[in-house]
Amino acid sequence: MPSASIPRELISWNVNGVRAAMDKGLRDLVHDRMPDVLCLQETKARAEQVDTSWLKALGYHVHFHSAEKAGYSGTAVWSRVTPIDIETGIGVKKHDAEGRVMTVNFGEFDLVNVYTPNSQNELKRLAYRQLWDKAFLSFLRKRSRQRPVIVCGDLNCAHQEIDLARPKANRRSAGFTDEEREGLSRLLDAGWLDSFRQFDDQPDRYTWWSYRGGARQRNIGWRIDYFLVASSFWDAVESAEILANVMGSDHCPVSLILNG
Repeated sequence: MPSASIPRELISWNVNGVRAAMDKGLRDLVHDRMPDVLCLQETKARAEQVDTSWLKALGYHVHFHSAEKAGYSGTAVWSRVTPIDIETGIGVKKHDAEGRVMTVNFGEFDLVNVYTPNSQNELKRLAYRQLWDKAFLSFLRKRSRQRPVIVCGDLNCAHQEIDLARPKANRRSAGFTDEEREGLSRLLDAGWLDSFRQFDDQPDRYTWWSYRGGARQRNIGWRIDYFLVASSFWDAVESAEILANVMGSDHCPVSLILNG
């Protein structure tokens, strides 16, 4: 099997529309940090709708995985390190129409970029979300038989009370139901580590804020964006951060630095 260079800085960001984010902070993030890999969620666009000529001029390989429904969901991977292979979906037709998963083979590990379904208002999609969580974990277990897996993206779940500003008020809100939290616990119990919490156990660390009521300025938020690292690969990790000062979306980016 051919080998790829090992990326050092990985960044994940739910951009809530890649075209809208481009001039609100996304270009600046790329130019300022030049991450080896940038994984995006909720791109809401097909590849041909996005001008990526500037990215290619910077040496990025650009890959999109769009939903069948126009302007909805979608993921992308922009990488300065040439991947060995990129696959889309998890191999389950009913889950793969929304462009939610991309798997990048970097030789020593797989990077899985995921935009997990939201359970929506009144938990209309909670039952579907539970099916998704089981199918996604099954997919990760299969991938991890080949090489260690790093999962990044918007998991649409605040795992513990420390991960959102108002846990009591949101006890049955989408993203903080017992069912969703248990789904994330099962993933962690299966051998993945929440990288940020390995370095920072403090409250008030969030990655998403409502656009309402000045929530971001007041830091009334949720931590729902993650890098989860296979425990067998943890020695390769140097640091993990929340880039809370980066604007351009209702989410902020999160980063993972691997040993050089």
